[in-house]
This record gives sequence, structure tokens and C-alpha cells, in this order.
Amino acid sequence: MWEPLMHRALALAALAQGCTSPNPLVGALVLDASGRLIGEGYHARAGRPHAEVGALAQAGEAARGGTLIVTLEPCCHHGRTPPCTDAVIAAGLERVVVALEDPDPRVAGGGVSRLRSAGLEVITGVLREQAAQQNRAFVHRVRTGRPWGVLKWAMSLDGRTALPNGESQWISGSEARSWVHQLRACCDAVIVGGGTLRADDPLLTSRGRRDPEPLRVVLSRSMQIPARAQLWNTDVAPTLLAHGPQVRDVPAPSGPERLSLPVCDPEHLMRALASRGCNQVLWECGPELAASAVQQQCVQELAVVVAPKLLGGHASRTPLGDLGLISLDQAKQLTMEQTISLGDDRLLVSLVY
Repeated sequence: MWEPLMHRALALAALAQGCTSPNPLVGALVLDASGRLIGEGYHARAGRPHAEVGALAQAGEAARGGTLIVTLEPCCHHGRTPPCTDAVIAAGLERVVVALEDPDPRVAGGGVSRLRSAGLEVITGVLREQAAQQNRAFVHRVRTGRPWGVLKWAMSLDGRTALPNGESQWISGSEARSWVHQLRACCDAVIVGGGTLRADDPLLTSRGRRDPEPLRVVLSRSMQIPARAQLWNTDVAPTLLAHGPQVRDVPAPSGPERLSLPVCDPEHLMRALASRGCNQVLWECGPELAASAVQQQCVQELAVVVAPKLLGGHASRTPLGDLGLISLDQAKQLTMEQTISLGDDRLLVSLVY
């Protein structure tokens, strides 16, 4: 009986996609004692009221004896905001229906226990799989200490991402490029290497689909970067220039923030971005950095746009560098999630194991 209402709560949570990090996406409904919907809420941004608090504020005194339906276990710790369990208990509710237990060690079942100890009926696991899917980036960061990594590329039907002379604009069509802007809006950071920066001078924004724009990150081992680039204009979007300790003293353009990593590789960058509260990041890099990110388990999802074109050429650029495989048994296992039409192009989304 709770599934249709939990679907509504999940839809509310999705309204804040890309805006809540380091927090999860959460939606909530409040029903009065007769089962009538009297309050709705969702967590819009870190530091703003949580979904439960917003829904209870809308419901007011009519919440007494009623039911809270929430996509994630209510928090029981003090963060930027007070514990949601306190607000739920104070509202005089009779029942709480939860989709997903919170993996955050500060909660991890503590919220449910607190509510039950206060005499509330607590039902868990309603649409748990859908809730886990919605918050898989948050769950992954909490459990691994790294953001969920999405690797995106566009290629021709014969697997080329550029001509032998480097020409790559545009392999995909306008609908696919618009989809990329929306994908960026759902990520906390967009990462390229120095080679992509030199070759393409990308802007890496969502083109206004998100405010603020995601963090733009350049990972450079050599710091051989152009003096002028679109990424250096931090009035458009913030930029982070990450490198290893050996080039710490090499001059860099003014504007971007600099970050010296202990080792200049994807793994250390991902841990640094997780510490900054990034739940999900997008790799839009060249083949060598992409291969390194895959090898270091910094990619959990592939988003590949395939255009109905043939580029040919032995020297044409391909999406991935050498993964060091010597037999097919070592090939990365993928699970196809979905195939979507984007104009004449096709989007293939796979999970990486």
C-alpha cells in the first residue's frame, strides 16, 4: 500500500538532482491520521532544511497521529541542521515508512532505532532498490571514500573519437551535446587531463542548467598547460588545477585553485574530491587518463554516445588507452543499463565491475 506514495517521495527527491552533495537526495510525504496527504518536502541543497522537516512544517499540527513516508532513514546526528528524528518525534507521528537505510556511520540504523525507542512504528525497505539506485553515488562515496565516477565519450560506429589529424567536432549531433550538458549538471565535478585541455580548450559547463556550475578539474602531471584557456575564467565556473608534488613550484595561470596531490593519479584525485563533498564526478578526458581511471577503479559507469558515422584511419583516436590486458579473461565486466536514442545517435549506459 505504501509503494505509490514512496514513488511520489522519490520523484520529489529527484528535483534536487546534482544540488545536494555531500548530502543524499531525499523526499518526504506526511499523511494525517486518516491517510490524507497534508505535507511534502525534499532536500534542496546542503545546509537547507531536510525533506522531513519541510514536509512536517507544511503539515503542521495535522501531522499528529499521522505517517511520514521518506526515501532515506531520518538522521539522528547534529550536522548543519538538527537531527530529523527529533522533529519527527516532536510532531507526534504514529508511523514512519522508510525506503533505504542510511549508510552514513553517523546514522546507519540509529535513526530507525531512535524512532522505535520513542514508540513509533517504523516500516523499512519500501522501494529500497529504487531508493538505492537514486542515491547510489552518495552510498558509493560513503562506503569507498571516492565519488561515483562516470566516464563519457562520443565515438563513431567504428570506435573512433577523432580523425587522424585530431579533428573531433562534432562527432555527435546537437541532441547528444545537449544531453551532455544535462549530465554535467548532475555531477559535482567534470575532469579532463592536460592533453584534452591543450587540444580542445573545453568550457565544461552545463550551459546554465545548474547554478552553481560543477567544479571543473584539470589533472596535469607535467603542468604543460596553455597560458590562456576557457577554464581559467573562474567567473563562469570554479576550476581546480590538480598536479603532483614534483611540479608544485611550476607557475600556473591565476584564477584556478591549485591542489598538490601526493601522487598525480585518478585515485588520489578522487579521494581529494570526496573530501570536498563530491558524490558524483564526470570524466571527459582523453584515452590515457580514461584508461588509468578505469584501471584504478575510479569509473563505475560508462556513458557512450555512438554516432552513425565511419571515420576510419589507423591513427585515428580511440576512447581508451592500453588497459594492460593480455587475455580476454581480464576484460572489464560491464552490465548494460539502458540504450537511449538522441536524435540520430545512440546513448549506451553501462555499469563497470
